[in-house]
Amino acid sequence: MNIKNILTVVMTFVMGFALQSCSDDDNNGSATSITVSKDGDVVDELVFNMQANSTIIGVDADGDWTAQSSDDSWLTLSNHAGYADTLNTTYTKVSVTKNDGVTRQGTITIASGGLTKVINVTQKGNETDEGDPFEDAFTFVKNLRVGYNLGNTLEANPDINTATWIDFSKGTEAWETAWGQPVTTQEIIDDIAAKGFNIIRVPVTWYPHMDADGNVDAAWMDRVQQVVDMVLSTGCYCVINVMHDSGAKEAARLDDAGWLRADMESYATSSVRFKKLWQQIATRFKDYDQKLLFEAFNEILNSQYSWTAPIAGSTDYEAIRLLEQDFVDVVRATGGNNEWRNLVITTYAATTSQDAIDELAVPNDVHTNHLVCSLHTYDPYNFCNDNGEWNIKVFDSSCEQEIDNLTLRVDKRFAQLGIPYFYGEFGAIDTGKDMNERVKYAAYIAKKMTSYGTTGLWWMGLYDRKTRQWTEPDIVNQLMSAFPAK
Repeated sequence: MNIKNILTVVMTFVMGFALQSCSDDDNNGSATSITVSKDGDVVDELVFNMQANSTIIGVDADGDWTAQSSDDSWLTLSNHAGYADTLNTTYTKVSVTKNDGVTRQGTITIASGGLTKVINVTQKGNETDEGDPFEDAFTFVKNLRVGYNLGNTLEANPDINTATWIDFSKGTEAWETAWGQPVTTQEIIDDIAAKGFNIIRVPVTWYPHMDADGNVDAAWMDRVQQVVDMVLSTGCYCVINVMHDSGAKEAARLDDAGWLRADMESYATSSVRFKKLWQQIATRFKDYDQKLLFEAFNEILNSQYSWTAPIAGSTDYEAIRLLEQDFVDVVRATGGNNEWRNLVITTYAATTSQDAIDELAVPNDVHTNHLVCSLHTYDPYNFCNDNGEWNIKVFDSSCEQEIDNLTLRVDKRFAQLGIPYFYGEFGAIDTGKDMNERVKYAAYIAKKMTSYGTTGLWWMGLYDRKTRQWTEPDIVNQLMSAFPAK
């Protein structure tokens, strides 16, 4: 073949390729259909809760496409363009920032040639229903500095059948002081508030003070109310709960400890008792203002009283969901300010384990943004607690990593659930550990909590209620330094 013929073939090939490319460009540049999907379902709208969050959407188009957010200040896309692909879906991540205001609207516009597809985006805000006089749950958490648990007091539950050293004829005082703490006074509460703690949790155990029909003893209810009034008089928030009615029960006990369980077999019976208890508590406090919160129960366990969270899908989680719905329904039905009160739910054993937080469900409520979750963390466990030969004595980078992992997974899950959370119990409570190491723990976990916009309540200690002296001022000072004043 001579050079002229070779050139002719080459030019013919190039021209054919160019024509084909132009033809492909024309096809790719103008789609005949655009479909947007999420989790395999076609969507025209995306709804986010008020937390920072993201989701993946799929774009199916037979032409090249572009995507545009209506407001990049809060609504962003990972990919702003894609190519025609009739066989595969192209994906882009849609992200929203945290919304501290009212519900906001935006759009994502996907265009190909003259064809467009508009996805409406709604991000919920922290507004409450019209006429709602209480602050929402997100604002409640935002207003918290750091808290204190008035432990080993109203939740003390020695077995009345075997605790022969206690003079139960002394009534409420005998129970309140059974675990070594003095009778609570206004001066004690004032000291705690004056130090800078602005939320005090008052754990309460009820079953020793209930008759066979579930009626709470009047003297006990009066004493709970007296302590609540002490807390509220300081301007602090107050949380009351159902404490050792749930939780562990030693085999040797002869009383009714741990009667409230995450157990479907006992749910029908325990639900009746549980609802009657909360009906009485809620009725007594229905006229109290927003500084008082109710917590459904403490560290609820299953029928085996296992501290390890059940595997995902266990019916134990269904029992918790039903009980927490019972709690919300009964409290709301008592009326007064309980219609709007912020209510506290929790996970199995109040744990932060992945299965437990994944299985948590938010109860239905009559008004928006009035539910909050409380979790407990004494992690790293072998540092925060005395675990004998397994003790971790130095708060090092591995301890920091454990806290990093915990706080990340918790925040991610509650962004999905769309409700706020706080740590109702935390602390390096093993006083045998070096004080400098415990201070390092306090500093680090406080930093992580504040970075996620939440806080926690230290589990008692720090202060001797008998002498009214602060016994661990280094930890207290670190907490007050780390958690900004409100």
